[in-house]
Amino acid sequence: MGLVRTFLSCGSCAQLNPRLGHHLPRLPIRYNRLHRSSLSPRSRFSSPVGPVLHLGKRVLWECDAGSVSAGEIVGYSESEGEKLNDVGEDESSGLVWGEGGVESKSLWGQMTEIAAFAGPATGLWVCGPLMSLIDTMVIGQGSSVELAALGPGTVICDYLSYVFMFLSIATSNLVATSLARKDRNLAQHQISMLLFVALVCGVGMFLLTKFFTMQVLTAFVGADNLHIIPAASTYVQIRGLAWPAILIGMVAQSASLGMKDSLGPLKALAVASAVNGFGDILLCSVFNYGIAGAAWATMVSQVIAGYMMARALTKAGFNAFSLTLPSPKELLQIFEIAAPVFITMTSKVAFYALLTYFATAMGTITVAAHQVMINVYCMCTVWGEPLSQTAQSFMPEFITGVNRNLQKAWTLLQSLLIIGALSGLTLGAVGTAAPWFIPNAFTSDSLVIGEMHKVLLPFFIALVITPPTHCFEGTLLAGRDLTFLSVSMLSCFFFGGLLLSVLGRGFGLPGCWWALAGFQWARFILAGRRLTSPKGALSDEFYLKKLAQVKAA
Repeated sequence: MGLVRTFLSCGSCAQLNPRLGHHLPRLPIRYNRLHRSSLSPRSRFSSPVGPVLHLGKRVLWECDAGSVSAGEIVGYSESEGEKLNDVGEDESSGLVWGEGGVESKSLWGQMTEIAAFAGPATGLWVCGPLMSLIDTMVIGQGSSVELAALGPGTVICDYLSYVFMFLSIATSNLVATSLARKDRNLAQHQISMLLFVALVCGVGMFLLTKFFTMQVLTAFVGADNLHIIPAASTYVQIRGLAWPAILIGMVAQSASLGMKDSLGPLKALAVASAVNGFGDILLCSVFNYGIAGAAWATMVSQVIAGYMMARALTKAGFNAFSLTLPSPKELLQIFEIAAPVFITMTSKVAFYALLTYFATAMGTITVAAHQVMINVYCMCTVWGEPLSQTAQSFMPEFITGVNRNLQKAWTLLQSLLIIGALSGLTLGAVGTAAPWFIPNAFTSDSLVIGEMHKVLLPFFIALVITPPTHCFEGTLLAGRDLTFLSVSMLSCFFFGGLLLSVLGRGFGLPGCWWALAGFQWARFILAGRRLTSPKGALSDEFYLKKLAQVKAA
């Protein structure tokens, strides 16, 4: 049976909790001063459990999950082996509390800690889009047809990889939670299981791109753009060789991030990006292999990144080359996390794919302009992804870990939002300035440049809100509020798709980008309202519901 953590209240009336900013209901509590000698690790109490009350002290005692006298549940563990610090008594309040309270850091200290983790993590997210952006810049200097072919090509190669982000999020979530509960053996077992799942998915994607690329591209580009299919097919077939390495590297990277290590994976991707850049220049500019050369350079760099990521995880004390076949029960556990995340990521990727689909139907010039802008957009949005990863790596400790503390979780979210707002404004300004002032860095075709300039305003509006959205969604993932996240993203896709079909047909490429702006703002509003509601992942009601599910299991 899981253990719950409680602490004992000395009063019979409600108190205003200044850290949470709300009143707690009155409880008819019978107070008996408890001394340290009167408690045992298996003590039972008989009165009903009251609402959660956070006073900033470390949790006090462990007892069997059940009814607790005047007890406020403040944390739980799914294992029996965790220990509390030595127990003492607060004479002024009558509270029995563990040694060494968990006082909140200052806002500035919290932001500094975030920067120390998110700084290197930013490089991890930048490297992937950077590879595609390098391909775009190199190919754009040569052929507009091959530049247009990169549109559907990157949808299959890059966007489909985002579908498998459920592996990344499941790994980060499970590993961070296991380590928050001080269970490294369980973390290793989970890593081995997810590496096996990643290998199976990677081989499946390799076979899919090997035998069905032409059919998928033909259905995607339509009859008016058949001339770009040969170039796009070449690009997809070559990059498809790297699928197993991509997904294994994704799991290894996420495991490192779950351990709050962002520097090791960064070194691996820095080497991979250098290889990709050098290969693009050599194969495309020197040997004139065109889009095939860009594909080879990217594929080789991704294989190198996957191997180095696994090596970095091994150096951190885990075996990244150990594969374990999950049991049916373990598969169910992975599925409970992966299925909602899969729906979430699929909805997001499907919307971006639909965006490119509408742009492709508008002709070669339009899709070439869209390809440049969407690559710049993706290059900018990934700078907000480390904020989501920070929430996923740090929040589990405050939500369900040994030292559960919702006040610290709220402080962390506040810090993330401040950084996210500043990042959004900065990225919006820089991302809009690049195609406006130096469009020739992406293409020399004046018609393509003209189409690019038409979408700058919705481009900025969509980009500026993306980092704060990542803060909210990362917190929902950390709290495993996955059902809401998947339903909300599915709703955004459905209504965003309707808006896209109307605006795309009526206003061309600018209409498509206004639909994207609406999609991004809808995600922000829905996630924000959820977290600030009583049913959100940072609320006591949500926690008690999760605890009831653990007890029922």
